Amino acid sequence: MITLQHMIDEAGSAARLLQNAQTGAFEFPVQSMWSNLIDESEAWRKSAILFDQSFHMTELRITGPDTRRLLSDFSVNNFSKFGANKAKQIVCCNKDGYLISDAIIFGYAEDDVLVVGRPVVPNWLQFNAETGDYDVEVHIDHLRAYDPNNLRPHYRFEVQGPNAMDILNEVNEGGELSTRFFSMGDMVIAGCKVKTLCHAMGGVAGLEMWGPFEDKAKVEARLLEVGEKHGMLRGGSRSYSATAGESGWFAAPLPAIYEGEDMRPYREWLTAAHFEGFSSVGGSFMPEEVSDYYLTPFDLEYDRVIHWDHDFLGRDALLAMKDKKHRKKVILVWNGDDVTEVYRGLFQPGQMPMWMDMPSADYAIHPYDRIEKDGKLVGISGYPLYSANERAYLSVSMVDPEFAEPGTQLELVWGEPNGGTAKPSVHEHRQVTIRCEAQSWPIHEAARRTYRSQS
Repeated sequence: MITLQHMIDEAGSAARLLQNAQTGAFEFPVQSMWSNLIDESEAWRKSAILFDQSFHMTELRITGPDTRRLLSDFSVNNFSKFGANKAKQIVCCNKDGYLISDAIIFGYAEDDVLVVGRPVVPNWLQFNAETGDYDVEVHIDHLRAYDPNNLRPHYRFEVQGPNAMDILNEVNEGGELSTRFFSMGDMVIAGCKVKTLCHAMGGVAGLEMWGPFEDKAKVEARLLEVGEKHGMLRGGSRSYSATAGESGWFAAPLPAIYEGEDMRPYREWLTAAHFEGFSSVGGSFMPEEVSDYYLTPFDLEYDRVIHWDHDFLGRDALLAMKDKKHRKKVILVWNGDDVTEVYRGLFQPGQMPMWMDMPSADYAIHPYDRIEKDGKLVGISGYPLYSANERAYLSVSMVDPEFAEPGTQLELVWGEPNGGTAKPSVHEHRQVTIRCEAQSWPIHEAARRTYRSQS
């Protein structure tokens, strides 16, 4: 089996490997639309939306007496009081304090947890569980892109929007719903036991719910039956992609695992078939050193989950950088006239600008675009997404703190340098500059007032 380290050696550098990888944008393996993009996108602001999240995330089950010790050693979080019906965002770093990634962890018992998200954190924890001195058992269930025929152990739905709680209360045949932010709970739908999490994916009210995959059809049918009375729509992959941009979640930081001798055993464990092995980076930010892509928890405002009262990988490095200047997370609102000029360029003679798909304009798994002020690099932009609710392209971004004030005018460089890289998702093009305005996250003012305070 070809390893990630072998691929880097063959390419000559990790940056060159990722920039010219043959993988395009991340694709959600569910129906693209159930009705139309606009109605689906507006549903979580106007009524309610049902998203099927059953297939695009990896699940890692960890059980055994050393479960909490493993988690504590490799994440910034404190797990001393973690247990049944508790959930949190788990954040993992390398020894230099750079972010590997984040995921959601669900507690079933003190020694039984489920880690859910993009494959990065599950892969990293699986590696350390199998190669370290930990009395645990792990079972990983990969996202459908790894195994198209995999039916998964769990279905996973999200219902959110102003009418979401009315729908969920009506379908619930069990006890009172747990609606405190990031709390887990239990409910019964169509006679099926269902676990729930309150985490406001789009920055609005609602619950994530999951259970055994064999219950999926019955639970889904009941949600749709009741949801119809409340104006709920089904959401496809195209509208789902916009939720991250509106809520302010930076979906895909490049994991800080592609260099360093300490990470070599991990890169030799990872293969071309792993997410990290077929990942790509794209965009106008194109450094020669892969480490220039790396982010810290401070860049993404994950420092709020760091607990310094335990020893973990990266603790000393994070402590050393704690009081230094860090970038701030903002949502960039792209200038509509400049975006229109990109589309206009597709109908004019000469070299085109880079094609901008809708609603997700990314063309690599890890999009990184330059944010400039008067020609100087001042930040990095992530996924560009069209929001029907804001009538604008948005991107969750990190900028130097002096440029983070809402209303600050900035420029984004759209397109790759020198006509583009060898990724098949990239056509020959010219770079253009798009004016942007920094805004707070979540982008919706009402969501900013209520995000993390749902109760």
